[in-house]
Amino acid sequence: MRSTPLRRTPLLAAVVALVAAFLSWPAQAAPSTFVHPGVTVSRAQLDFARTEVLAGAQPWKAAYDQMMASKYADLNRTPAPRATVECGSYSNPNYGCTDEREDAIAAYTDALAWYITKDARYAQKAIQIMDAWSATITSHTNSNAPLQTGWAGSSWPKAAEIIKYTYTGTWTNQARFATMLRNVYLPVVIKGSNSNGNWELTMMEAAVGISVFLEDKTSYDTAMAKFRTRTAAYVYLASDGSVPKTVPSQNLDTTAKIVSYWQGQSTFVTGLTQETCRDFTHTGYGISSISHIAETSRIQGEDLYGTDVGERLRQALGFQAKYQLGTAVPSWLCGGSLNLGLGPVTEVGYNALHNRLGIAMTNTQTLTQNNRPAGTNNLFVAWETLTHGDNPS
Repeated sequence: MRSTPLRRTPLLAAVVALVAAFLSWPAQAAPSTFVHPGVTVSRAQLDFARTEVLAGAQPWKAAYDQMMASKYADLNRTPAPRATVECGSYSNPNYGCTDEREDAIAAYTDALAWYITKDARYAQKAIQIMDAWSATITSHTNSNAPLQTGWAGSSWPKAAEIIKYTYTGTWTNQARFATMLRNVYLPVVIKGSNSNGNWELTMMEAAVGISVFLEDKTSYDTAMAKFRTRTAAYVYLASDGSVPKTVPSQNLDTTAKIVSYWQGQSTFVTGLTQETCRDFTHTGYGISSISHIAETSRIQGEDLYGTDVGERLRQALGFQAKYQLGTAVPSWLCGGSLNLGLGPVTEVGYNALHNRLGIAMTNTQTLTQNNRPAGTNNLFVAWETLTHGDNPS
């Protein structure tokens, strides 16, 4: 008997597409058991940094000295919490925006200082700052509220993880801090954003970190899925096709819309990001959050550096580093002019991709080493030469 060819009806085509989509969807990312401390930096990484600092080895000792000389390590710091933090565009108005971000960085700084010195005063200062905010804040308002929530929400769990899982003293209000993260931060950041890509990447960084601290597998999976989609739409690879990938909810369904969203850039080359032609500072925010989430995922048992996430991170770092180092800008790229200022954002990705995986990254290596010790951007990035510089753990 001769078989009859199966006709590809619209219904069959829809079923095939659905099955393909299901098969290509990433598996659940949350670990069966969360690793702590496990937000961006692990216990093994902290141990390595501590050993090098105590031995006076470079660049870690210089990075530590830089951190300890900063305002964030001041044991006399007085936290400045508010019930409502109001942040407009570019933090105007700024009612508690800077205070919140910097207090969160200070808590993380004090947590790192505690781990390296084992001086309990730093742990107690971190706790004082976290307690002050968990007793007070109820919401973020105005146009920059989602981004502000992401920025501060990225630093809080990094601090809390170190204190909860390494400090030998008492943190009485730990549960209240967890409630603050669960009720004030997570519901905002988990929604994501259709603004410029650095917004959603930072919000997902916060969501992933908070999910680790709360051991919330559902939120972790939701955030990681949004992160994978946004990263693919933020950094272009030639394998993506003639135009960059998009986030479905943004309805960028024509080339003209995509070009407009990519700051008017119509020539797409590997390593270009959605904000390259805006400025390197915002691009650095996006790259940093990609590296932070990839690092957290690795600590939690799923190494994304070997996936397209790692390749996009590598190419984004290399492309931006080349021009940050002074390569002449061609006329087809952003009209022949770039706004530089990448920031202290290369250490985590460079260490993972070059030192762990052995990938040659000449431009990124030069920029990273030139910028050591990498400090803080006063928003959500801090002390990454100390925590990740040439760190084998």
